[in-house]
Formats: sequence, structure tokens, C-alpha cells
Amino acid sequence: MTTVRLTMAQALARFLTKQMTVVDGETLPLFGGVFAIFGHGNVAGFGEALYQVRDELPTFRGQNEQTMAHAAIGFAKASFRRRMMAVTTSIGPGATNMVTAAAVAHVNRLPLLLLPGDVFASRLPDPVLQQVEDFGDGTVSANDCFRPVSRYFDRIQRPEQLIPALNRAMAVLTDPSDCGPVTLALCQDVQTEAYDYPVQMFEPRIWTPRRVRPSEDELARAVGLLRQAQKPLIIAGGGVLYSGAAEALAAFAERHAIPVSETQAGKSSLAYGHDLNVGSIGVTGASAANVLAEEADVILAVGSRLQDFTTGSWGLFKNPKCRVIGLNTQVFDAAKHRAEPLVADALAGLAEISADLGHWQAPEAWQAQIRLALVGWRQSVDTATAASNRELPSDAEVIGAVERVMTDKATIVCASGGLPGELHKLWKSGKPGSYHMEYGYSCMGYEIAAGVGVKMAKPNDDVVVMLGDGSYLMANSEIASSVMLGLKLTIVVLDNRGFGCINRLQMATGGANFNNLLVDARHETLPAIDFAAHAAALGAIAVKVASIADLEAALEAAKSNSRTTVIVIDTDPLITTEAGGHWWEVAVPEVSVRPQVNQARERYEAALKRRPVN
Repeated sequence: MTTVRLTMAQALARFLTKQMTVVDGETLPLFGGVFAIFGHGNVAGFGEALYQVRDELPTFRGQNEQTMAHAAIGFAKASFRRRMMAVTTSIGPGATNMVTAAAVAHVNRLPLLLLPGDVFASRLPDPVLQQVEDFGDGTVSANDCFRPVSRYFDRIQRPEQLIPALNRAMAVLTDPSDCGPVTLALCQDVQTEAYDYPVQMFEPRIWTPRRVRPSEDELARAVGLLRQAQKPLIIAGGGVLYSGAAEALAAFAERHAIPVSETQAGKSSLAYGHDLNVGSIGVTGASAANVLAEEADVILAVGSRLQDFTTGSWGLFKNPKCRVIGLNTQVFDAAKHRAEPLVADALAGLAEISADLGHWQAPEAWQAQIRLALVGWRQSVDTATAASNRELPSDAEVIGAVERVMTDKATIVCASGGLPGELHKLWKSGKPGSYHMEYGYSCMGYEIAAGVGVKMAKPNDDVVVMLGDGSYLMANSEIASSVMLGLKLTIVVLDNRGFGCINRLQMATGGANFNNLLVDARHETLPAIDFAAHAAALGAIAVKVASIADLEAALEAAKSNSRTTVIVIDTDPLITTEAGGHWWEVAVPEVSVRPQVNQARERYEAALKRRPVN
């Protein structure tokens, strides 16, 4: 066996350069690069190794460990999981800063290779700088925090352990059903230790998506249910996009006259104006989709994990005869809530269902109901997003302005707060992937960093990041990275002076306005935060606008700006789109001195009684 002597870190770096994929017929590196913040736990070992391959595997310097991992997640999501990135940090706080990002990738089923430094395998210099010691377990380090939020976790304590660890890591990262974050904790002394690695380990390898076909029995049950359906409905989840099944979904819906609703992850699977796209579903759903979902007798959930916002805390599907078919690569998701599992790739599954259904279509009465529901909903969208004469505009009005100026050539990026609900309802998605929402983990601070990753994946798209002042304050440092790397973003900051979304939820559950809006938080002086000045200090072109008309002008100007542009606009913290939506289970205290809370509890208990038993 021919070998080559390399340090463990050098072998890892070289291995990453040899992993390839095929996208639209073009062979590309599977790893788009490595985000890195160096410290004593990785600079001498992995840092030196990355320098050697810097032309084949570019290293990008982040400003914060969590946000650079978010950027890597944004890249993978925008690439429909066909490409990914690695992220390396030192031990201690650098490593644990990535745990939140690992959870984001884990919940959203997205590939992310995390390479934190670790303690000395020899343990001779223990405790080393930034080491977390367990009084009762000498094998524990801070990196054990990654175990519950990693699909695969390993600690490399000998250089030869890298060989099986990388095989396992790649199998997980590229598998449609197990896809998620992989953590390889790299003991800092072992990074620098040499070993005679087999040359075959560094031969190029091409990874393409596995397309699992459905079993005959599961397929027959699914087709049988659909053939009997009088009111079928499709829920399109993120798996549609990751499978590349958007065109197949449109063809399936058209052939069988079945309406398509979309989750946050699945939005843009079908263009907004399509006659069978009935809009967002669930708590942040369109009235069209939700009215149909309440009556549906068969739900075909394609590539969705069916979280509570999608199902209205499982209170949305009110037809007592309703059955769910879970078309998913992961049986854990396919079989949720007594669904009929159809374990398969979305593209393959839709094709085989359609072939067996033949020319079957949903009844004409259901098709007429679809058309009627869409007319009312689309009028509601246009009304909500139109500019008004309010002193402070609503989030919906800002969304309308962004949509009118940026048209369908933009990819919109968002994550948490009130905006996801409004965007889910109101954004008129065009091409697949043009709507990029992280709502699996609903992680504030994802937005700007993910925008960097999205722009890396889609350099020819206009990438528009929308976020609130709360998210901006949590994580804004990757604005500097976008400027440094020449990755132009358009960032729209909606300043409602606090956490407006949770303030509204607090009010809806009977709570007093407390600690959400800045004015309701303990303070001596209310901060007058100049977000535009702050963004300019990070290198962006920045402006604050006073109206929707000014916003549209600033957005138009941003198109020709040479670098990232941040536009700030004050908005009303209380206004939200009333059309659409559905009940969401948020537990309310059983007893309280506040009558508003007691009234909210009564409403909560009444809603629980109306929820079907699953």
C-alpha cells in the first residue's frame, strides 16, 4: 500500500479538497471553503494545513464563531445541500460559540462540518488554556456540548482515527435522510502528529444525492388513499427543494388537480402565481391554504418534518377522516402522528405516485373551492402590502416595497421575530430557492451571516436580508465580512424598538407589556441607537429612510451600489397582518392575579377542546 506522511491536520485538509459533487452537469468541489477563526487550539495544526491548500480550499475569516457557522449553513441551504462548508475554531469559547449554529443545522437537516480544536489527547499539560474540566469524568471536554446537536460526533485522539471518522462524516453529510451537522473534535496535539496515510484516501470522490425509491407496499397504500380522496392537499416542505423536485411537484399538482401549500422551508417550491399554489400553511398561513387544510381528507406531506407552526399545533386538520401521507427520506419524519409513511426521495416518490394514479384528478367541486379561496387570499396580500399614510409603516408595507423594487430576481433571507410570519404569508416567491427562511430553529442572529453564505452560493443573485432591530443587535459583525469579501448584500433593518413579535404574543396571552419593547424594559435612559451609523462603521453604505417611498428609492439606489448597503426604517411594533393565520399552542398560566391572563387561559382551554385527537 502506497502511503504519504502527513500530519493529521494536513491529511484532513487534503482530503477535503478531493471531495467533489455534480451540479447541473458541472463537477464542483463539494466543500466551498472553510470558515475559520484561529486560536491556540487550531492555528499551529489545522491553520498551517489550510495554508498549504489555500488555493484549492479557500479559507474565509469570520468575525464570530457562531455567525461564521451560520454563513456556512446559509451556503449549504442555498445550494440545496449539494455543496457545503467546514468551520474551524479553537477550543473553549470558540468551540462552544458554534453550538447554537450546530442546532440550527441539526433542526433544519442541513450539512455542516464543524472542526473545533480540543484538549491535548496526551493530557500531560492539563488543564490547558480554555479547558473545561469535569470533576468526575476525565474524557469530557467542552466539545461534548456538540453531541446532542450533531448527527455524528467524534473526537480524534490518534492521527489514524481520522480515516474511519472521515468516512463516517461524509456518509452522514451527503445522506438525504441522515443529513445534518458533523462534529470532529480535533485534539490540538494530534493535529500536529504525523502518520503514514494511504494515498487512496486522497483520490477524488464524487458525491451525488441518493434517490431512494418507495417500497411497493407503502406506495400502494399512499396511492389508495389518494384515489379515495375527495379533498386532497399537498404540503410542500424543504425536501422538495433539496430533492430538486420543484418542477415535478408542479407537474404532479397540475396532472392531479391537487392544491399545494408551503411550509417556511418549502416556500418557493411553486411560484406564487401558480393556479394551484394556495400559499403558506399553518400558524403563519394564508387563509386559502388553511381553509382547505381544515377540510382536507388526505394530506400529502412532501419533505416536511411537520412542526407545530405547519400543523397549527396539530389543530389545523379538522376533518375527522383526514389521513396524512408522509413522503420523506427519513422515516422519523415520514411516520409522525400516525401518518402513512412513504419513505422515498421527493422526486422519485412523486413520479411513482403519479404513474400509479394515472389520469386521476381531485373532484371538480374541490377544484372550484381552490379557485374561490385563492381570489380572496390574493386580494388580502395586495391590500396588506400596499403603501399607506401611516406615520409608522407595518412590516407588511415594508415587504411590499422590497418586493416591488427587487422583483423576482432577488433571494430574500430572514430568520426570526415577526418578519417570518409576514413573509411566509405575503412574499410572492418566484424561482425555487428565492425564499431563504430559517424557521426550524427560529434563530435570531442568523440573518446577516446567512446572507453572506447565500451570496457565496448565488453570486449572481441580488441577496436581500430583512431583519428587525433585535436580531441586528444580536449579530451584525458579518457585515464587515461581506464588505471584506466583496459579497454585496442589501440589508433592510426594521426598527420597532424592541422585540415586537414577542411583545404581541405577550399581550395575546394576557401578559403585561414587560421587558420586550425597550420602553417596557428596565431603563434609566432609552437608547437612541443609530443603526445606519453603526453599519457604516462596519464598512457598509448605510442610510435611514423616513417613508415607504424613501425606502423604495433607497432600494433602487442599492442596486448600483458597489458594496453592502444597509437601509433602516422605523416600523410600528403592534401592527400585524390579520388575514390568514391559525391558532398556535402557547401554554397560559392556570392562575394569575391578572384578569387578562385568566381570560387568556379560558380561551386556551377552549382551543384545546376543539383540537382533534391525533
